[in-house]
Amino acid sequence: MQASRSLLWGEFSLAGAWTALATFLLDQGHKTWMLYGYGIRERGREAVTPFMDWVFVLNRGVSYGLLPNMGQWLLTGFAIIAALGLWIWLARAGTGRLMAISLGLIIGGALGNAVDRMLYGGVVDYVSLHAFGFYWYVFNIADAGIVVGVCGLLYESFVANHTTGRIDASKTAQDGR
Repeated sequence: MQASRSLLWGEFSLAGAWTALATFLLDQGHKTWMLYGYGIRERGREAVTPFMDWVFVLNRGVSYGLLPNMGQWLLTGFAIIAALGLWIWLARAGTGRLMAISLGLIIGGALGNAVDRMLYGGVVDYVSLHAFGFYWYVFNIADAGIVVGVCGLLYESFVANHTTGRIDASKTAQDGR
């Protein structure tokens, strides 16, 4: 039993779990409000700021609407399997709070979009950013969580452990240096 617990729960799992839950609830709550409170489907495109509009898009594909005929249940299953794999990574990582929060953002976002696929037959997107005639893809809070989470993982991988110039004392002792 201890082996399965260590596989699914680690030192920073609580931080990742709270982050995943907060991301999921914020995403689903805001989507529900946009659909049923604000009525985004019926309103069409509405300017919120000079650089941001609300617009309803039901994304039946993956990122940027690619592969729209892949099947919602297949994409949902993939998202759930990916979230489980990321959870195992989180439980085994042990490298710190930034990685746990980053993985939690990705897990919460993946599960938020998976629920959309089950409920609506695609992912509900509604934020459209634009500037100088260039329009970015339409996204939601889950997508933003995934992007921020990936940025956190990239930072952790390439910058955080390499900028201090410190030598890991435990590795030094093991290596006999």
